[in-house]
Amino acid sequence: GEPGRGRAPFVAVGRPGVSSRLFAGGFEWEDPAESFDQGVDNPFENPDILKVDDGEGMKIDPARLLGPRLQGSNLYFIGMMGSGKSAVGDIVARRMGTYNFLDTDSIIEKATGMTIPEIFEAEGEEGFRQVEGQILDSVHAYVRCVVSTGGGIVCRLQNWAKLQTGLVVWLDVDPEVIIKRIEGDENRPLLQTDDPLKKLKDLLGEREERYAQADLRIEVTEDMDEDAVANMVIKELHYFIDENPPAWKKAKAKAQADGLDWVK
Repeated sequence: GEPGRGRAPFVAVGRPGVSSRLFAGGFEWEDPAESFDQGVDNPFENPDILKVDDGEGMKIDPARLLGPRLQGSNLYFIGMMGSGKSAVGDIVARRMGTYNFLDTDSIIEKATGMTIPEIFEAEGEEGFRQVEGQILDSVHAYVRCVVSTGGGIVCRLQNWAKLQTGLVVWLDVDPEVIIKRIEGDENRPLLQTDDPLKKLKDLLGEREERYAQADLRIEVTEDMDEDAVANMVIKELHYFIDENPPAWKKAKAKAQADGLDWVK
Protein backbone atom coordinates (compact mmCIF):
# COMPACT_ATOMS: atom_id res chain seq x y z
CA GLY A 1 0.00 0.00 0.00
CA GLU A 2 0.89 3.65 -0.12
CA PRO A 3 3.39 4.62 2.61
CA GLY A 4 1.85 6.16 5.69
CA ARG A 5 -1.73 5.48 4.68
CA GLY A 6 -4.45 3.21 5.96
CA ARG A 7 -2.66 1.84 8.98
CA ALA A 8 -3.59 1.63 12.61
CA PRO A 9 -0.95 3.78 14.31
CA PHE A 10 -1.19 1.97 17.63
CA VAL A 11 -1.19 -1.71 18.40
CA ALA A 12 -1.45 -2.70 22.04
CA VAL A 13 0.50 -5.74 23.14
CA GLY A 14 -0.25 -7.60 26.39
CA ARG A 15 2.31 -7.54 29.17
CA PRO A 16 3.28 -10.60 31.23
CA GLY A 17 2.38 -10.73 34.89
CA VAL A 18 -1.04 -9.16 34.50
CA SER A 19 -3.64 -10.60 36.85
CA SER A 20 -6.71 -10.50 34.58
CA ARG A 21 -6.42 -13.34 32.07
CA LEU A 22 -8.82 -15.03 29.73
CA PHE A 23 -8.57 -18.43 28.16
CA ALA A 24 -10.22 -17.92 24.79
CA GLY A 25 -10.26 -20.50 22.03
CA GLY A 26 -7.68 -22.64 23.82
CA PHE A 27 -4.99 -20.00 24.21
CA GLU A 28 -4.12 -17.61 26.96
CA TRP A 29 -4.97 -13.98 26.30
CA GLU A 30 -4.47 -10.97 28.48
CA ASP A 31 -6.79 -8.00 28.26
CA PRO A 32 -4.48 -5.22 27.04
CA ALA A 33 -6.70 -2.73 28.85
CA GLU A 34 -5.24 -4.06 32.10
CA SER A 35 -1.76 -3.21 30.90
CA PHE A 36 -2.23 0.01 29.07
CA ASP A 37 -5.44 1.88 29.73
CA GLN A 38 -4.31 3.97 32.64
CA GLY A 39 -7.36 6.20 32.40
CA VAL A 40 -5.33 9.08 30.98
CA ASP A 41 -7.43 11.46 28.92
CA ASN A 42 -6.61 14.40 26.69
CA PRO A 43 -5.69 17.14 29.19
CA PHE A 44 -6.69 19.83 26.72
CA GLU A 45 -10.25 18.46 26.79
CA ASN A 46 -10.13 18.08 30.57
CA PRO A 47 -8.75 21.37 31.94
CA ASP A 48 -9.05 20.16 35.53
CA ILE A 49 -6.20 17.69 34.86
CA LEU A 50 -3.87 20.61 34.13
CA LYS A 51 -4.73 22.19 37.48
CA VAL A 52 -3.64 19.13 39.47
CA ASP A 53 -0.58 19.66 41.66
CA ASP A 54 2.23 17.11 41.17
CA GLY A 55 3.15 17.28 44.86
CA GLU A 56 6.01 19.73 44.37
CA GLY A 57 3.88 22.78 43.79
CA MET A 58 4.05 22.38 39.99
CA LYS A 59 1.11 21.92 37.68
CA ILE A 60 1.12 18.74 35.61
CA ASP A 61 2.75 19.21 32.19
CA PRO A 62 0.48 17.80 29.44
CA ALA A 63 3.64 16.31 27.91
CA ARG A 64 3.95 13.96 30.91
CA LEU A 65 0.54 12.52 30.07
CA LEU A 66 1.64 11.62 26.53
CA GLY A 67 3.74 8.62 27.62
CA PRO A 68 0.88 6.44 28.89
CA ARG A 69 -1.28 7.44 25.91
CA LEU A 70 1.43 6.60 23.34
CA GLN A 71 1.89 3.13 24.87
CA GLY A 72 5.61 3.03 24.11
CA SER A 73 5.25 4.02 20.43
CA ASN A 74 8.19 6.10 19.21
CA LEU A 75 7.82 9.65 17.92
CA TYR A 76 9.71 10.41 14.71
CA PHE A 77 10.30 14.03 13.67
CA ILE A 78 10.73 14.57 9.94
CA GLY A 79 11.15 17.71 7.87
CA MET A 80 13.69 19.84 6.06
CA MET A 81 17.13 20.61 7.46
CA GLY A 82 16.91 23.60 9.79
CA SER A 83 13.25 22.98 10.61
CA GLY A 84 14.06 22.47 14.30
CA LYS A 85 13.62 18.69 14.56
CA SER A 86 16.52 18.16 16.98
CA ALA A 87 15.74 21.12 19.23
CA VAL A 88 12.00 20.46 19.38
CA GLY A 89 12.41 16.69 19.73
CA ASP A 90 14.79 17.18 22.66
CA ILE A 91 12.34 19.53 24.42
CA VAL A 92 9.40 17.15 23.90
CA ALA A 93 11.37 14.15 25.23
CA ARG A 94 12.61 16.07 28.29
CA ARG A 95 9.10 17.26 29.09
CA MET A 96 7.61 13.79 28.65
CA GLY A 97 10.06 12.45 31.21
CA THR A 98 9.65 8.77 30.30
CA TYR A 99 11.02 8.98 26.73
CA ASN A 100 14.63 9.18 25.50
CA PHE A 101 15.75 11.56 22.77
CA LEU A 102 17.80 10.25 19.83
CA ASP A 103 19.17 12.24 16.90
CA THR A 104 20.02 10.06 13.88
CA ASP A 105 22.63 12.53 12.55
CA SER A 106 24.46 12.55 15.91
CA ILE A 107 24.36 8.74 16.07
CA ILE A 108 25.76 8.55 12.51
CA GLU A 109 28.65 10.85 13.43
CA LYS A 110 29.47 8.82 16.56
CA ALA A 111 29.16 5.49 14.73
CA THR A 112 31.38 6.51 11.80
CA GLY A 113 33.78 8.85 13.60
CA MET A 114 33.12 11.37 10.79
CA THR A 115 31.09 14.55 10.50
CA ILE A 116 28.11 14.62 8.12
CA PRO A 117 30.00 16.83 5.59
CA GLU A 118 32.97 14.40 5.72
CA ILE A 119 30.68 11.45 4.99
CA PHE A 120 29.14 13.31 2.04
CA GLU A 121 32.59 14.15 0.72
CA ALA A 122 33.93 10.62 1.10
CA GLU A 123 30.87 8.55 0.21
CA GLY A 124 28.54 10.93 -1.61
CA GLU A 125 24.88 11.40 -0.73
CA GLU A 126 24.04 7.79 -1.64
CA GLY A 127 26.67 6.48 0.78
CA PHE A 128 25.32 8.73 3.52
CA ARG A 129 21.73 7.54 2.89
CA GLN A 130 22.89 3.91 3.25
CA VAL A 131 24.45 4.63 6.65
CA GLU A 132 21.36 6.61 7.67
CA GLY A 133 19.12 3.67 6.76
CA GLN A 134 21.26 1.29 8.84
CA ILE A 135 21.07 3.64 11.84
CA LEU A 136 17.28 3.87 11.50
CA ASP A 137 17.15 0.05 11.38
CA SER A 138 18.79 -0.12 14.80
CA VAL A 139 16.94 2.85 16.33
CA HIS A 140 13.43 1.71 15.42
CA ALA A 141 13.91 -1.49 17.44
CA TYR A 142 13.74 0.57 20.64
CA VAL A 143 10.56 1.85 22.29
CA ARG A 144 9.77 5.04 24.19
CA CYS A 145 12.04 7.22 22.05
CA VAL A 146 11.66 10.63 20.45
CA VAL A 147 13.75 10.45 17.28
CA SER A 148 14.96 13.38 15.20
CA THR A 149 15.76 12.26 11.65
CA GLY A 150 17.77 13.71 8.78
CA GLY A 151 15.84 15.81 6.27
CA GLY A 152 16.36 13.27 3.47
CA ILE A 153 15.43 10.15 5.43
CA VAL A 154 12.10 10.04 3.57
CA CYS A 155 13.91 9.70 0.22
CA ARG A 156 14.30 5.94 0.66
CA LEU A 157 11.04 4.04 0.56
CA GLN A 158 12.34 1.29 2.85
CA ASN A 159 12.79 3.89 5.62
CA TRP A 160 9.03 4.51 5.66
CA ALA A 161 8.33 1.03 7.02
CA LYS A 162 10.57 1.83 10.00
CA LEU A 163 9.03 5.26 10.58
CA GLN A 164 5.54 3.77 10.44
CA THR A 165 6.21 1.68 13.54
CA GLY A 166 5.74 4.92 15.49
CA LEU A 167 4.05 8.28 15.07
CA VAL A 168 5.53 10.58 12.44
CA VAL A 169 5.51 14.36 13.02
CA TRP A 170 6.39 16.70 10.13
CA LEU A 171 7.72 20.12 11.11
CA ASP A 172 6.67 22.13 8.05
CA VAL A 173 8.70 25.33 7.73
CA ASP A 174 8.91 27.63 4.70
CA PRO A 175 12.32 27.59 2.95
CA GLU A 176 12.51 31.39 3.37
CA VAL A 177 12.33 30.95 7.15
CA ILE A 178 14.81 28.05 7.15
CA ILE A 179 17.41 29.95 5.11
CA LYS A 180 17.48 32.76 7.68
CA ARG A 181 18.24 30.19 10.38
CA ILE A 182 21.00 28.25 8.63
CA GLU A 183 22.57 30.56 6.03
CA GLY A 184 26.34 30.16 6.11
CA ASP A 185 26.21 26.89 8.06
CA GLU A 186 29.01 24.78 6.60
CA ASN A 187 27.59 21.62 8.18
CA ARG A 188 24.86 21.51 5.52
CA PRO A 189 26.59 19.81 2.57
CA LEU A 190 23.55 19.90 0.29
CA LEU A 191 23.40 23.71 0.58
CA GLN A 192 26.98 24.42 -0.49
CA THR A 193 25.75 26.01 -3.74
CA ASP A 194 25.55 29.51 -5.23
CA ASP A 195 21.80 29.69 -4.51
CA PRO A 196 21.03 27.80 -1.29
CA LEU A 197 17.43 29.08 -1.15
CA LYS A 198 16.68 27.64 -4.60
CA LYS A 199 18.33 24.36 -3.53
CA LEU A 200 16.13 24.25 -0.40
CA LYS A 201 13.00 24.84 -2.49
CA ASP A 202 14.05 22.14 -4.97
CA LEU A 203 14.67 19.64 -2.15
CA LEU A 204 11.31 20.45 -0.56
CA GLY A 205 9.64 19.96 -3.94
CA GLU A 206 11.20 16.48 -4.19
CA ARG A 207 10.30 15.46 -0.63
CA GLU A 208 7.02 17.23 0.11
CA GLU A 209 4.82 14.37 -1.08
CA ARG A 210 6.58 12.03 1.37
CA TYR A 211 6.56 14.54 4.22
CA ALA A 212 2.82 15.02 3.72
CA GLN A 213 2.22 11.36 4.62
CA ALA A 214 3.21 12.03 8.24
CA ASP A 215 0.62 11.38 10.95
CA LEU A 216 0.88 14.99 12.11
CA ARG A 217 1.79 18.13 10.20
CA ILE A 218 2.90 21.08 12.33
CA GLU A 219 3.04 24.35 10.40
CA VAL A 220 5.85 26.40 11.92
CA THR A 221 5.80 30.16 11.36
CA GLU A 222 8.72 32.57 11.68
CA ASP A 223 7.51 33.98 15.00
CA MET A 224 7.40 30.57 16.74
CA ASP A 225 10.37 29.62 18.92
CA GLU A 226 11.31 26.02 19.81
CA ASP A 227 9.15 25.99 22.95
CA ALA A 228 6.11 27.24 21.04
CA VAL A 229 6.58 24.49 18.44
CA ALA A 230 7.00 21.87 21.18
CA ASN A 231 3.77 23.10 22.84
CA MET A 232 1.90 22.74 19.55
CA VAL A 233 3.34 19.24 18.93
CA ILE A 234 2.27 18.07 22.40
CA LYS A 235 -1.25 19.47 22.02
CA GLU A 236 -1.74 18.07 18.52
CA LEU A 237 -0.45 14.63 19.58
CA HIS A 238 -3.09 14.45 22.32
CA TYR A 239 -5.82 15.25 19.78
CA PHE A 240 -4.36 12.78 17.26
CA ILE A 241 -4.55 10.00 19.86
CA ASP A 242 -8.19 10.96 20.56
CA GLU A 243 -9.00 10.62 16.87
CA ASN A 244 -6.92 7.47 16.35
CA PRO A 245 -7.49 5.29 19.40
CA PRO A 246 -5.54 2.06 19.83
CA ALA A 247 -6.86 -0.93 17.87
CA TRP A 248 -8.11 -2.74 20.98
CA LYS A 249 -10.07 0.33 22.12
CA LYS A 250 -11.79 0.46 18.74
CA ALA A 251 -12.63 -3.24 19.01
CA LYS A 252 -13.96 -2.77 22.54
CA ALA A 253 -16.15 0.16 21.49
CA LYS A 254 -17.49 -1.79 18.50
CA ALA A 255 -18.25 -4.82 20.69
CA GLN A 256 -20.16 -2.64 23.12
CA ALA A 257 -22.02 -0.94 20.27
CA ASP A 258 -22.97 -4.37 18.93
CA GLY A 259 -24.22 -5.39 22.38
CA LEU A 260 -21.45 -7.94 22.89
CA ASP A 261 -20.06 -8.57 26.35
CA TRP A 262 -16.40 -7.52 26.48
CA VAL A 263 -13.97 -8.34 29.27
CA LYS A 264 -14.84 -6.15 32.24
